[in-house]
Amino acid sequence: MELFIDRSIPAPTVQACAEEVLAVVPSIMSTFRTEMRAHRPTELSLPQFRVLIFLNRHVGASVSAVAEHVGLALSSTSQLLDGLMKRGYVTRDTAAADRRRATLSLTTLGQATLESARVHARARVEEHLSLLSEDERRAVTASMLALARAFDPSTACG
Repeated sequence: MELFIDRSIPAPTVQACAEEVLAVVPSIMSTFRTEMRAHRPTELSLPQFRVLIFLNRHVGASVSAVAEHVGLALSSTSQLLDGLMKRGYVTRDTAAADRRRATLSLTTLGQATLESARVHARARVEEHLSLLSEDERRAVTASMLALARAFDPSTACG
């Protein structure tokens, strides 16, 4: 993909680029979070929904990794996970390498629940992006690919 570069904008310093990212990303994330949360099943608490999101990105995570992510004690996290397992959103298996360790993953229901919320959130993001010109959308796409490489090389696409 060829990058869209507006030569009328001076090349920013790394500090100026960081300031731009820090200024914009919170607004984008706020919109995304609001939409995802608005379209979660009412039976799921926000901490439970956050667990689904975490497990979607960290398949096979441990109970302690989930506890650290949601900021709860292990006992509280275990109770939270028990509720998700009883409702059919999460499964707990024994790790092949260490039979003392439990691994967690989403069930088909858990994945479908997240995908449904994501579809609604994506539609809202599309509304915002539809206000941009084709060149601006090209620049946003190029920027997202560059940010993916900079912040999480394992998720970089293209």
